[in-house]
Amino acid sequence: MKINNELLTKGFIAAGLMNVFGVITFSRIFTNTVIPEFDSQAMSNFGLLMIVIWGLVFIAVSKNFQHLKWLIAVFTLEKLIYATHWTKWMTTNNLRDVFEKDKMAGIFYTIYGINDWIFFTFFLFVFIRLTPER
Repeated sequence: MKINNELLTKGFIAAGLMNVFGVITFSRIFTNTVIPEFDSQAMSNFGLLMIVIWGLVFIAVSKNFQHLKWLIAVFTLEKLIYATHWTKWMTTNNLRDVFEKDKMAGIFYTIYGINDWIFFTFFLFVFIRLTPER
């Protein structure tokens, strides 16, 4: 299957939209206090705002990613860090406790790491694709 740049551009936009609208929706525009309560290290309101900023960056480079191989490597690393953090969080916390306090926060914690693993794989694929064969 041949994956063209137009499809990859859509992948960058999708990654960005997931970050932006996922955070804005589940944090109720940064008013949901339960998300930061359960992970104040990564999911403070400042941390959530930075996730939105990353999303805007993904969208901003979507049409020029072919020239930004090393920035795509940074995106890959960023997603790996968040996905790994989520995986560790899932093994040391009880998701039921989050759902009991707030359903939106529970949904957020259920899906954000899956999203990050998916887009880690996407960005890794793009980075490898931009690496010339020797």
